[in-house]
Amino acid sequence: MKNLKKKFTNLEEEILFLKNKRNAVILAHFYQDEEIQDIADFIGDSLDLSRKAQMTKADVIVFCGVRFMAEVAKILSPNKTVILPDNRAGCSLEESCRADMFKKFKEKHPDHIVLSYINCSAEIKALSDIIVTSSNAKKIISGLPLDQKIIFAPDKHLGSYLNKITNRKMVLWNGTCIVHETFSEKELIKAKVRNQEAKIIAHPECPENILNYADFIGSTSALLKFISDDKSKKFIVATEPHILHQMKKNEPQKEFLVAPGNDGSCSCSACPYMELNTMKKLRDCLFKLSPEINITNELILKAKKPLNLMLKLS
Repeated sequence: MKNLKKKFTNLEEEILFLKNKRNAVILAHFYQDEEIQDIADFIGDSLDLSRKAQMTKADVIVFCGVRFMAEVAKILSPNKTVILPDNRAGCSLEESCRADMFKKFKEKHPDHIVLSYINCSAEIKALSDIIVTSSNAKKIISGLPLDQKIIFAPDKHLGSYLNKITNRKMVLWNGTCIVHETFSEKELIKAKVRNQEAKIIAHPECPENILNYADFIGSTSALLKFISDDKSKKFIVATEPHILHQMKKNEPQKEFLVAPGNDGSCSCSACPYMELNTMKKLRDCLFKLSPEINITNELILKAKKPLNLMLKLS
């Protein structure tokens, strides 16, 4: 592409120049580094970002997140070029649920429908009946007949939480998020003792022993709303720590502490996959239009069906 080589004073300036030249939109998940969040056109949860990109006139979608998120953007916008700064940015939940293994698991429960959390591959979505997010799962499950048998994949902790709040007995796939499993119950209790005025807020991907201490449980967007609506001045946050950047921007007068890990520190809960994306890689992918997300038309059609049903039901 002509006129892409010129001198810039910093990476941000170069990224914005390339974004304009490529007619691109930059999406950043809440778990991305602060500088990537600050340069993005939209910041949010995975599905919300893909739907916003779908509504733009951009030719290129740069998804600063992980692969399954970029896949959703491609499924919803098949005619747009979708790129990911680092193609190795995967997800422990996605990796825990391979299509060949899940297909065999599904065959053992022929009278069950499959509800899959959006944190899964396009192949798993294609094997599902309905996709759900942490924001709409309760509503969708509650709307299904009580005698409907359900498989829930891939997050067993989210599935267990949903079973509890919807009074269901969904069959759970044994998958977990490495980020939300790092929090220590013992260290969380210590943090609460040291900060008795603080409220504990948690993402439902956390294990039950962590959720038991939470004053509020919700998706990343729900957590953001709660800290603004609630009158408390201090919060202990049990989810990926990069969400604190938006919390501090939205409520600068409040204090936010990351729920501690087993060694009492906070750094262990940062997502290693999300951290693979950097400003330099963001610049490079805009310059090369690579790594690109490519999905066959057949898989797009199969994966889009349960996504569309989710949007209809929610």
